[in-house]
Amino acid sequence: MSLRVRFAPSPTGYLHIGAARSALFNWLYAQKTGGKFLLRIEDTDLQRSTEESTVSIIEGLKWLGLDFEEEMVFQSANAAKHRAAANKLVTEGKAYRDFTPKRERDDATVKQGVADRARAHAMEGVDARSNPYRDVSKDESDQRAAAGEPFAVRLKIPREGKTRFEDIVYGVQDRDYSEIEDLVLLRSDGHPLYNLSVVIDDIDMGITHVIRGQDHLTNTHKQILLYGALGAEVPRFAHLPLILAPNKGKLSKRKHGEVVSLTTYRDRGFIPAAFRNFLALLGWAPPDGKEILSVDELVEQFSLEAIHRSPAVFNFQENDPRHWTDEKALWMNAEYVRNMPVEELLPMVKAELRANKLWREEYDDNDRAWFVKTLDLIRQRYHTLKDFSEQGRAYFSDDFDFDEAAVNKNLRKDPRLRELLPALADRLEELETFTAETAEAALRKLAEESEVKAGLLINGSRTMLTGQAVGPSMFEVFDILGQKRSVERSRSGVPWF
Repeated sequence: MSLRVRFAPSPTGYLHIGAARSALFNWLYAQKTGGKFLLRIEDTDLQRSTEESTVSIIEGLKWLGLDFEEEMVFQSANAAKHRAAANKLVTEGKAYRDFTPKRERDDATVKQGVADRARAHAMEGVDARSNPYRDVSKDESDQRAAAGEPFAVRLKIPREGKTRFEDIVYGVQDRDYSEIEDLVLLRSDGHPLYNLSVVIDDIDMGITHVIRGQDHLTNTHKQILLYGALGAEVPRFAHLPLILAPNKGKLSKRKHGEVVSLTTYRDRGFIPAAFRNFLALLGWAPPDGKEILSVDELVEQFSLEAIHRSPAVFNFQENDPRHWTDEKALWMNAEYVRNMPVEELLPMVKAELRANKLWREEYDDNDRAWFVKTLDLIRQRYHTLKDFSEQGRAYFSDDFDFDEAAVNKNLRKDPRLRELLPALADRLEELETFTAETAEAALRKLAEESEVKAGLLINGSRTMLTGQAVGPSMFEVFDILGQKRSVERSRSGVPWF
């Protein structure tokens, strides 16, 4: 049987970067082994699941380039199948009906109640399988059920023994049966619980390897018992280290907000391949330690065995807009912006400019050579696609803002520039051939005649023509903007008004 893995998110919010990493590792493993990567939406929490979240998950996977195969599975559509499996286990004597009256409780307290009860039983020496309905005869159980008495369904956990499996990341895992309470499969309202639904769906989908977060490690022991009761083959398991916040707490949607949402990075101008590369290195590293990896290199070098056991830390500073996300993510994105083939970058910049009403159709036609040259020139100092529409706005529009700090530093600091820049405009206008070289010669000659350093005119021109304090070679900027715009902007005097 060929390898089959799945990504199974709950559609209760945006796609968390931890979930996105799980999806990526599943996809990489499938690609590496020639297997299949499948998608299952675990939407059984009907109160919190939304179609909007499902769409966001699918769009996030598409943005990262993680294509799933076969039809997408919705877990809620399989609820009848889950109930039938639980009832079959009752018929076979592997599960039982628990007629204990239901106490008033909300979903948020169920897991905590189970944990508290297990701890209390362990301290008191009480067998976790001392439920009075565990050994009720089948006839009595059937009669009470037929009479309409409400019941939950529980899996009978053996009284002695232990579960054991070898996790591909964390190694051999053992757990005594005495530590596991008889597992609830169905609530008294007939609602299937997580462990039952997951196991049935994984069996139906033919999943051979379950790759998921380390927080599911304890669930695995319960699920292995279910596989055994159902007579199904147990898949291989690989649990991924958690991703922690800077304070070493768990990185969460509720506490940390948009910084952990995949869509934030898409909307803030990240290159999909760059963010995919960054995610891959959260908890895994290639043997040679290389950091910038193409998708083919990721597939070739990825292995579950090389995943780290220690948690990955996602470093960011919540109240500092300059360090709003992990510095490595920003660095890696900048590396992609500056070094990826310009033809691959072009459609992304086109989309960014179009979204900000800066795109002109001529850039695809007569001005294409100019556009490609401009792109290649200005990208060297940029970190995200947003920089092309913000810092780079002056290259595509005459309506651009001046950075106040740049104006103070490069223009207002020396009042001579109010006369020198218009004088430079006159010199540039007189040039019969306008190139980077002729513009440089004109500027340096004016500086010499005016007995000022050329840097004064260079820095002043950069801010006057682009609104920025830094950028590419100023003489290349003259050439890209052209004679007409260079002259007009040098004369404008806008920052002094």
